[in-house]
Amino acid sequence: MTNSNKPNVWFWVIAIIALLWNGMGVNQYIQQAYNTDAFKAMYPDEKVMEMIQNTPSWVMGAFAIAVFSGFIGCIFLLLRKKIAKPMFLISLVAIIIQMFYNVFMSGSMDVYGPGAIIMPIMVIGFALFILWYTKKSEAKGWLS
Repeated sequence: MTNSNKPNVWFWVIAIIALLWNGMGVNQYIQQAYNTDAFKAMYPDEKVMEMIQNTPSWVMGAFAIAVFSGFIGCIFLLLRKKIAKPMFLISLVAIIIQMFYNVFMSGSMDVYGPGAIIMPIMVIGFALFILWYTKKSEAKGWLS
């Protein structure tokens, strides 16, 4: 029996799902940063829109770093490059900074209630998973 460094089908499925997920994040960042009509239409509640439009620039910077480093990390993962791991780590740190603001400093709990924590948990959970999976893929010799 020979041991191949060829990734299994799940590697490709996970990498493509991660790319799509991070692509949606890039789209969301661009929509918010440029305050597009499509973005405004997503938030008809004036209280919510005011909270979002008052997001500090350092949080928007963390948002940009999170989504773009995650997206680039996915491209490197699909190319089977080890540099994907530090890109995902940078993304995770930026996500934590952004989500800390979103949950604890922005007043989102007052606007959304306890539901304000659901999306941050999902985003952090996915970032942790893709970082863990990248480390696992590296250990299996799938990344160079």
